[in-house]
Amino acid sequence: MALFLFAIVFRVVNLQHVHGDTYRKLATELTIRQDTIYANKGNVYAADGNLLATSMSKFTIYMDLVTVDDKVFEENIVGLATKLSELLGNSVSYHQNRLRSAKNKKRRYFLIARNIGYTDYLKMKKFPIFNLGVYKGGFIAKHRTERAHPIGKIAERTIGYDDFRGEAGIEGAFADYMQGENGLRWEQKIAKNKWKPITDYNEKEPVDGHDVITTIDVNIQDITHHALLARLEYFEADHGCAVVMETATGEIKAISNLGRTSKGKYYEKRNYAVWESHEPGSTFKLASLMAALDDKVIDTSTVVDTEKGRIYIHGSKVEDSHRGGYGKISAARVFEVSSNVGIVKLIRKHYDHQPEKFIQKLDNYGFTKPVGFQIKGEGRPVVPKPSDKRWNKISLEWMSWGYGISVTPMQTLMFYNAVANNGVMVKPRFIKEVKRQDKVAKVFDVEVINPKIASQETLNKIKKIMENVVVKGTANNIYSPNFSMAGKTGTAKKYLPKHVDEDGKTIAAGYSNKHYVASFAGFFPVENPKYSCIVVIHDPKKEKGYYGATVAGPVFKEIAQKIYTTTPTDKQSVDDAVQFEEIDKAYQNYNSLLSKNYTKVPNVKGMSAMDALSLLENLGLKVKVDGVGKVQSQSLKNGAKLEKGKTITLKLF
Repeated sequence: MALFLFAIVFRVVNLQHVHGDTYRKLATELTIRQDTIYANKGNVYAADGNLLATSMSKFTIYMDLVTVDDKVFEENIVGLATKLSELLGNSVSYHQNRLRSAKNKKRRYFLIARNIGYTDYLKMKKFPIFNLGVYKGGFIAKHRTERAHPIGKIAERTIGYDDFRGEAGIEGAFADYMQGENGLRWEQKIAKNKWKPITDYNEKEPVDGHDVITTIDVNIQDITHHALLARLEYFEADHGCAVVMETATGEIKAISNLGRTSKGKYYEKRNYAVWESHEPGSTFKLASLMAALDDKVIDTSTVVDTEKGRIYIHGSKVEDSHRGGYGKISAARVFEVSSNVGIVKLIRKHYDHQPEKFIQKLDNYGFTKPVGFQIKGEGRPVVPKPSDKRWNKISLEWMSWGYGISVTPMQTLMFYNAVANNGVMVKPRFIKEVKRQDKVAKVFDVEVINPKIASQETLNKIKKIMENVVVKGTANNIYSPNFSMAGKTGTAKKYLPKHVDEDGKTIAAGYSNKHYVASFAGFFPVENPKYSCIVVIHDPKKEKGYYGATVAGPVFKEIAQKIYTTTPTDKQSVDDAVQFEEIDKAYQNYNSLLSKNYTKVPNVKGMSAMDALSLLENLGLKVKVDGVGKVQSQSLKNGAKLEKGKTITLKLF
């Protein structure tokens, strides 16, 4: 018995004095922990200050009713229930009964509300009982952030993300800047897997991340997005992209990438403009013509015989879209009418014995290597060289009219922009600067890749020929006497691997007569180019049309026309006469809407997202947008009493 008592005493002394510190530390670790307070990611802004992406704070509110003094609870429960009713809805008695029941059950982690915004969170902290803090008032707030795009999904792929999906677009490229510095606070365990802050203040406050100021212009982005979307829908195309670039600076003012779902809806599926390397077709003829002109092996008046619009080179056919060909025409006219036979014969005659010289020109034009964007996922160009194994007897000839090579839309745009910019090739860029509050961390200036891609003489000739493409060439369908445009159409057959078609037939690998890529690249105005633009549309429904002039050209024209109307360029003459009645009518209707003194919710059905958003926010409403396009329905009914601060959800189509 004495031995047993001695063993017990020894065990107690051992626990208290020998291992006491260890077990006390363990007990503390099991009941107290350090919690991370995640910093808000920086915002993404358009060039004009519009918010493109932001972190929205969301709070889940709990209440520890054990810590609230009974007297305090009884004296303030009605006041608290009244405030909760005003903020969350339901009756005062509903909230009062819930709180009493939770108090009687000694609930320590009682749910009050989910997904509370930051403004409402601040209000709740001042409610009766809650205003006493964590330990006397039992107020527990769990904070999280979610990424939001205030103008909807427009340019979503370029804005990108940095989350469980990986890193993409601007947010992925600038994640290190945008993440910020996390804060810390101590929490105490109050129940199974339930924790609450020990104090009302943080051990270390979080520091929000840097903001990224992009080059995107929201007005031009909206114009570009809807012009592309309408054309994709009409032609039932698989996907497409459109990009607008400021000529002198290389700033990307708009970029839209839309892919089709199985149900026929379009959304920002992939960043096709940056990622998709493909055979460009006839838009590449600009590089071929420029090389020959700059090397002075031809002039614009050089005559070439297009014969009857069909020739064979080493057994492979080169054919013009115009039946019977064009006969004997000048090199300038070859480009204007996009004669495949003409450009192939010109390049073959002067470079077949020295293909390396032609490839060197393409290198000068930026086609042989990636542009080098900071955002991930840029496609790699494929430009064969005579030293490559894949080079063959017709590689040079096929390259001259845009086949046998692969480049991205952004590379083509960069080249066309250099022509517009008097030969100065600038790197396309999406970012102006990175800053935190008023402190700028990094500025992104104009980056010149090639100070002069061709002689001024060559550039002047090329610009005139490109203008004639619109005036009297393959793109004369988009000509307008009101504003000048220059560019080049492109229509390329798609090369498909061996496959089984819709009828169950096995089709050998080769160029398809059913699947096309339609494109248009150019700049405007011709006299003093302000913007360059490219439009690429894949797999338009052949029955409706597939030529670049028919499918892609009108998108280019609509973008140019609306930019002219809404943002006149420096040297563009503007008078008071209404040149575009439809646009002017829409403007007048919108202006009259803004001028009204509203006391009721207006009807915004049928309006564009940007117009509806501007109107409703000016009236003091909070606007949520679902979808893209025009307003199909609104959550607050037309004619309902206008209450500032209330949220209205717009569904777009």
